[in-house]
Amino acid sequence: MHDDRVLVEARLKRFVDDHLAPALYRDARPLAATAWRVPGEPVPFAEAIGQSFEPVPLGWSWGTAWSTVWLRVTGDVPAEWASVPGTRPEILVDFGYNRSRAGFQAEGLAYRPDGSPIKAINPLNSWLPAAPGEHVDVLIEAAANPDVAGEYTFEPTTLGDLATVGPEELYSLQQLEVALLDEAVWELLQDVWTLRGLMGELSVDSPRRHEILRALERMLDTLDPDDIPGTAPGARDEIADVLARPAASSAHHLVATGHAHIDSAWLWPLRETVRKCARTFTNVMALMDEHPDFVFSCSSAQQYQWMKDYYPEVFERIKEKVAAGQFVPVGGMWVESDTNMPGSEAMARQFVAGKRFFLEEFGVETEEAWLPDSFGYSAALPQIVSAAGERWFLTQKISWNQVNRMPHHTFWWEGIDGTRVFTHFPPADTYISELSGAEVAHAERNFSEKGKATMSLIPFGWGDGGGGPTREMIAAAQRLASLEGSPTVAIDRPSAFFAAAEAEYPDAPVWSGEMYLELHRGVYTSQLRTKQGNRRSEQLLREAELWATAAAVRSGFDYPYDLLEECWHTVLLLQFHDILPGSSIAWVHREAERRHAEVAERLESVIADALAALTAGGSDPVLVNSSPLPRAGVDALAIGAAEAVSPAEATPSAEALEADHVITLRNGILTVVVTDGAITSLRGPSGREVVPPTARLGALRLHRDLPNLWDAWDLDAHYKRTVRELSEPESVEVERAADGSVAVVSRFSTGVSSILQRVVLRPGASAVEIELDVDWRDREKILKLAMPLDLRADRTAAETQFGHVFRSTHTNTSWEAARFEAVQHKWLHLGEPGFGVAIANDSTYGYDVDRSTRDDGGTTTTARFSVLRAPLFPDPESDQGPHTVRFSVAPDAGIAEAVALGYDRNIAPRVLVGSPVAPLISSSAPGVVIETVKLAEDRSGDVIVRAYESLGERESATITLDASFESVVLTDLLEREIDVLDGTELTLRPFQFVTLRFRGVGR
Repeated sequence: MHDDRVLVEARLKRFVDDHLAPALYRDARPLAATAWRVPGEPVPFAEAIGQSFEPVPLGWSWGTAWSTVWLRVTGDVPAEWASVPGTRPEILVDFGYNRSRAGFQAEGLAYRPDGSPIKAINPLNSWLPAAPGEHVDVLIEAAANPDVAGEYTFEPTTLGDLATVGPEELYSLQQLEVALLDEAVWELLQDVWTLRGLMGELSVDSPRRHEILRALERMLDTLDPDDIPGTAPGARDEIADVLARPAASSAHHLVATGHAHIDSAWLWPLRETVRKCARTFTNVMALMDEHPDFVFSCSSAQQYQWMKDYYPEVFERIKEKVAAGQFVPVGGMWVESDTNMPGSEAMARQFVAGKRFFLEEFGVETEEAWLPDSFGYSAALPQIVSAAGERWFLTQKISWNQVNRMPHHTFWWEGIDGTRVFTHFPPADTYISELSGAEVAHAERNFSEKGKATMSLIPFGWGDGGGGPTREMIAAAQRLASLEGSPTVAIDRPSAFFAAAEAEYPDAPVWSGEMYLELHRGVYTSQLRTKQGNRRSEQLLREAELWATAAAVRSGFDYPYDLLEECWHTVLLLQFHDILPGSSIAWVHREAERRHAEVAERLESVIADALAALTAGGSDPVLVNSSPLPRAGVDALAIGAAEAVSPAEATPSAEALEADHVITLRNGILTVVVTDGAITSLRGPSGREVVPPTARLGALRLHRDLPNLWDAWDLDAHYKRTVRELSEPESVEVERAADGSVAVVSRFSTGVSSILQRVVLRPGASAVEIELDVDWRDREKILKLAMPLDLRADRTAAETQFGHVFRSTHTNTSWEAARFEAVQHKWLHLGEPGFGVAIANDSTYGYDVDRSTRDDGGTTTTARFSVLRAPLFPDPESDQGPHTVRFSVAPDAGIAEAVALGYDRNIAPRVLVGSPVAPLISSSAPGVVIETVKLAEDRSGDVIVRAYESLGERESATITLDASFESVVLTDLLEREIDVLDGTELTLRPFQFVTLRFRGVGR
């Protein structure tokens, strides 16, 4: 037989495109439309229905960026269509978008005249249901969302901010009609799509591929291009046999779950995400009505809360579908947050807030942490996930690694404390599958666990910008249930997959430590103001809960449950993985800055009121120490007398500065030499020199920052090869403050940006401070603060949630080389046996470390902290303007000193007039840190204490509550009892955290 495969495949494509697909609708009749342009921000249906609508024709231009238009569509469906068998009428709407993808262009939600939602309209799901003989009267809220990403060329755009979008109309009304869908043609199109997809994945030597090809060829011969509707049933018969051939018993099994990963903000503002959720959820529930076996998995309690607040009818339907088992809450988090930068308690509260919502609203205990798209995963997560009562973890993003392939798809993930959680990484390498032949075949080929395990998960449905599953995807799943040559597919809940996968593969391999994403390394630095707002909000929440709890127990203070919960929900929302990382449009980050400021104002008021209640009656200056470690003679978590300290001295005199550019600072603990604005010598109590010969500690370095692709996201390794050190200050002077501190103030310029650097030594301080005031005007640059140290550090210790992680300073392997930018929280420690240096910061996260051998044989280990970037997409004004960043450097420091320095740098002492107050909670072991003190979520008045082992050692400690109580229990993160304790002496493994509940306090 002659090989004409290529010719037949070409014939098939042409026929489907030119004849079969256009025959989907037999007849069409125009509908009329009237419109009302919303003058500002979106309005609810009840307001829109009462407005004056004006007639609009096809071709009508509409939609300046981010505007809204309400369309009222009217007309009649021909009654005679009821007598046409195998058909159903549908309303077709085209807002003028392209059909490339859903969720990134114009989209809309259709309503009946009574205000009940019908379903959504988007480029890949642009129909509404209709019935023969009915009068059409539909209102559509059409959102003119601009396609900010375009073709991902990452060019600067004005579309990310209302102030810069311009007056252009982006869309035109291209289609508005009622049409008669031919069901046999639709089914045939689904048959062909599935078979073509499978055929394309089979080897050209496979008999199965040629069997499908010849069946499709017979189908083409049967179809009459002049009578597609009449010949479609016979054409389906020609391919029925190849569709009926069952899959091999050894075929990989895919559990498909409906999904619509909706970014809570990204290339659209938060308010638009609310509408995206309503549109997507309405769509999937319409599918559920038609397909009782269809299930849809949805994370992010915040998105459900939005429905409850803004779309109560949609929320009530969700509750019904949850009860029916079709709408499946997953994840148990408030949002799909970043996991690298949120602090300890914030990461825990993501699960506390999310799981509480699902339990209280739906009675559902989620068991799978669900983070398909976050940018890498903290090594502390397994313990947090487990403590929240969750058994499993899912991610997809690691498939984006640039260099190294994750070796497992199903495995046990081990955290810093030894906790393990059963984890799956779907081998389909997508969380927005359409169940194509290519996707399911890739899942089977790519699956690492062959021979040990047989199944994987595949989330399907349009995502990122929403949309969710379509009827075509469900049709694909039905055809792939058991099809020779393909993996088998079954729609089910993620919990069903995880339970079966864990039972099948209990001895899965172990991945220990962080799951570092070898991409998007710039997100540790982009949008500094958003990151600073997050860090400040986390610390204020901690202080507000601490002092409000102490005041409630000791003085009957009215604990502000509602206010604190609202503030937490705001902060948790703003930790979403495209907000905190700095990868959203300008609108999102300006709103984040505003909302962080509002949170700060509310929490400062709570703190002031609680402290006033606690310290009332006193008249002496007192220092409020919110740190979990002692400071300035005041106990941890206590309020004590403010002590005077000796002033520092500066030598030589200020006059000598003009002669030799050298200033020496001493305070009896540290000796600091500053030359031309940078520290050229630093010695602590041991007298050992910290700064290598000829090096400059605190040197400012400016690098070119031109990522290959994702501007705000990526920092590519080639940035290191172009560097300019700012070594010549424009001026240097000495400042002396009333508190006895002394500072060397240097002014630098990049030629575009100006930087004021202050090297500050305070009386009694064991750390020197470096403060940067930057007026940032550079573009496509990254500013690093370099800290070269005269020590040979094999690894760094970087703070993460409830502990720290060690990372190698060498690049022996490709894994280490790819980790050229990493994340730390409040502190970084570098050391060798017997000596170390701790460096703390108040708001930055990204850093890198390398080592070099000097000519004298010594080793210089250099840590460089990423201060500011200037990407042009998606926010062309990213980080432009003034910023202040602070660091502290402590020589002769171990891990314990690093932990203390981190808290000192981030929790400023407060001084007020009042009475001293003993700590409400105390720990007998300095290494067991009390991170959180609060009242119970159930508002019972019980006191909740969360403490963790901070040094990486096994340690015993007694946690003492300075108040009467009835009993104390060990709980999970949701404050549910695990064990009743006989006393509060605890032995913690390295990095273990515990939650204690003191019941009946004060009774």
